Amino acid sequence: MTQRTRAGLLALCLLAVLWATAAFVPLPYVTYYPGPTVDILAEDSGDEIVEVTGHQAYHDDGELRMTTVYVSTPQEDVSLPELLRAYFDPDAAVWPRSSIYGPEETDESSDRQSEAAMVSSQDTAIAAALTQLGEKVDPLVEVLDVTPGLPADGKLEVRDVLLRVGGTKVTGAQDAVDAVDAASPGEPVEFVVRRGKKEVAVDVTPEEVDGDLRIGITPGVGFDFPFQVSVDIADNIGGPSAGLMMSLAIYDTLTPGSLTGGADIAGTGTITPAGKVGPIGGIQQKIAAARDAGAELFLVPADNCNAIGGVDPGDMRLAKATTLDGAVKTLDDWVADPDTDLPSCEETAS
Repeated sequence: MTQRTRAGLLALCLLAVLWATAAFVPLPYVTYYPGPTVDILAEDSGDEIVEVTGHQAYHDDGELRMTTVYVSTPQEDVSLPELLRAYFDPDAAVWPRSSIYGPEETDESSDRQSEAAMVSSQDTAIAAALTQLGEKVDPLVEVLDVTPGLPADGKLEVRDVLLRVGGTKVTGAQDAVDAVDAASPGEPVEFVVRRGKKEVAVDVTPEEVDGDLRIGITPGVGFDFPFQVSVDIADNIGGPSAGLMMSLAIYDTLTPGSLTGGADIAGTGTITPAGKVGPIGGIQQKIAAARDAGAELFLVPADNCNAIGGVDPGDMRLAKATTLDGAVKTLDDWVADPDTDLPSCEETAS
């Protein structure tokens, strides 16, 4: 064996070792893939996903699908082969980790943020649908999340309505934060909350975490509704991006006739209490998920229109959604004539 041959073999061995090492070294990226879709008008274990008490409910044919995305978690190791697989998959995407997650974010903290966002999104979707129907909806402050192991754990509950904290009337989420900050370390603070139909008072003693007093809750905006509406989405689905589709499903459930005309309709978008549709992440993956699920029409948030280039919707039509009122009109028009002109992202581009 010549010296040149030996050198060549050594170089190949070193190259193989480098590639093998690179294949298992985690890289600072996040992958996005199409996730499952959920028909919010359907039943789950025999119960309607949208349930109404104190008002007539109408359950008709058709589907209103919320769409989801599989996203690698903050602490998940993404290797080079996984990145290459996502990069060359036309329905997947790759993003720098720093553009999706904070530097200290963990799987647990990400899950808790996502769960709190879903609680808030459900309430806001109900508020948007009822406002669209002309019902009076009053804002309030409620508990969106309780952190396990911190002082509020076991004392306060998600959806407790905050009435008074430390003797201060709560009119906004910041009132609760300020009342805890003003407390003396080691001294209990009285929380008066409405839990269901009862008023409950509990003492919670703040503890110091990273130099600040904490009790371990996330307060946020909730609403006082004229009757009870609930949306029972699986616990493993979080985030605010289903707001538009939940509000459409609630609107459909509270009005006679089928908003979908018996068709399979999907979409995405956040929603405000006033019915404005906002942008979401993973729009291309959500369109792909809806296409693969057999949806006939997909509602795209107006602010996501510039991000759908290159996505293949198949036979599914795409329609731009700017407001809940506009989305309802779009569905009415499409059901009456599937070939009619609809608000489109091409209008936005022009």
